[in-house]
Amino acid sequence: MELTPELLMRGYATGIFPMAEHRDDPEIFWVDPKRRGVIPLRGFHLSRSLARAMRQTPLEISVNQNFAGVVDGCADRAETWINAEIRSLYIQLHDRAQAHSLEVWDGVQLVGGVYGVTLGAAFFGESMFSRRTNASKIALACLVDRLLSAGFALFDTQFLTPHLKSLGGVEIDRATYHKALDIAIAQTADFTVPPLRAPQEVVQRMTQTS
Repeated sequence: MELTPELLMRGYATGIFPMAEHRDDPEIFWVDPKRRGVIPLRGFHLSRSLARAMRQTPLEISVNQNFAGVVDGCADRAETWINAEIRSLYIQLHDRAQAHSLEVWDGVQLVGGVYGVTLGAAFFGESMFSRRTNASKIALACLVDRLLSAGFALFDTQFLTPHLKSLGGVEIDRATYHKALDIAIAQTADFTVPPLRAPQEVVQRMTQTS
């Protein structure tokens, strides 16, 4: 069966997501982890060192300004599950306003970012990359602030890595995830609505509410 944007979104609605073994593998398979990684939106861990880095950083943030560049940055590593078909499908979702990116810039150079899919009030984080110290951490902090402001209820990270765990990520079992997913996709949220906030403003908001 040909994988289309419509089929991809139906997969997300049922709790599965696609991957390839590597960039040159034309085959795509569905993944339904027994243990799912999520970041509780009010449980993001802002360490003192990250807060200090965000206050002092020269890096700037944008949203949906270079979606393809973020996908390519995520795929630019020795091992990646992003093959040509997956790249094309997510760009199609972005064109349909169903996938979004948050970019990190050093001047005119794209040095980090994260992208994901939205459905209702669920954000499915797909991948992120970093070419500067703290760029991915700053991207995630700014993303969490945006998701909260936009009314999202679920931030799905698929798997829990040590990096995500250090930022407040946790694992939940499949049944718990599906309950949270059903609640989230029945709600509405708009990734594009919140104003763009610099890292300095995001850290101020986070420290005021913590």
